[in-house]
Amino acid sequence: MSFHTPQKIAEITVDAGESKAKLPMATLLVLGFLAGAFIAFGFLLDIRVSGDVPPQWGSFASFLGAAVFPLGLILCVLAGAELLTGAMMSLPLAAFAGRISFGRVMTRWIVILVMNFIGSVFVAYFFGHVVGLTETGPYLTKTVAVANAKLADHFGPAFVSAIGCNWLVCLGVWLAYGAQDFAGKILGLWFPIMGFVAIGFQHVVANMFVIPAAIFAGQATWGQYFGNFVPVVLGNLVGGVLFVAVAYYLAYLRKPSQAA
Repeated sequence: MSFHTPQKIAEITVDAGESKAKLPMATLLVLGFLAGAFIAFGFLLDIRVSGDVPPQWGSFASFLGAAVFPLGLILCVLAGAELLTGAMMSLPLAAFAGRISFGRVMTRWIVILVMNFIGSVFVAYFFGHVVGLTETGPYLTKTVAVANAKLADHFGPAFVSAIGCNWLVCLGVWLAYGAQDFAGKILGLWFPIMGFVAIGFQHVVANMFVIPAAIFAGQATWGQYFGNFVPVVLGNLVGGVLFVAVAYYLAYLRKPSQAA
């Protein structure tokens, strides 16, 4: 199984960020929608796998759900989609390297965020609500329990939790860029993504699915969701930009004259 060095991964990530920044707007809209839907599918799979596990299994139920959740990011990276949390690493890194402007980073983030939301809510409504996959029996109980756990965090805990989440998510993408074959990319993605889900960290796009799913079931409100969205998107931003993009820029991409 071949792989790249961290230095090479940094260069690949810059190239990826530049490519994302230069996508035609129509392409970005489609890929942003797909990413939201893919993450929602991963979360829906998590709920359907772990929702009716006997209580006696304890935390193993959470592990089972976390083990299948990475489907969403695997689809984003390997099938092709534009996910906000990954873009919080690749776009800034390309900007730090002087390949794109920070203005373009901001506009791309906004478009991706809106389309991720539409894709996630699409799956929550049509598959969760209309089909009933999150609104029957133990699956409703699981959906509401997860949504309530996300909503229960006040601003500070939600913000810090979201930092940890996107630190791991971006490291998963980083490892995927380091692999040169499908199997290696899937393995690189799986461990960090499984980790953040099992820990219970807050992911802004995943929350775009599970909290609206609870809302459609009449178990939460849009006002509660907004109170969660703000700290989580900010925390994810810090996790991706500061703890991955900035860290690896300083480690591998900063010119010797800049380091003096």
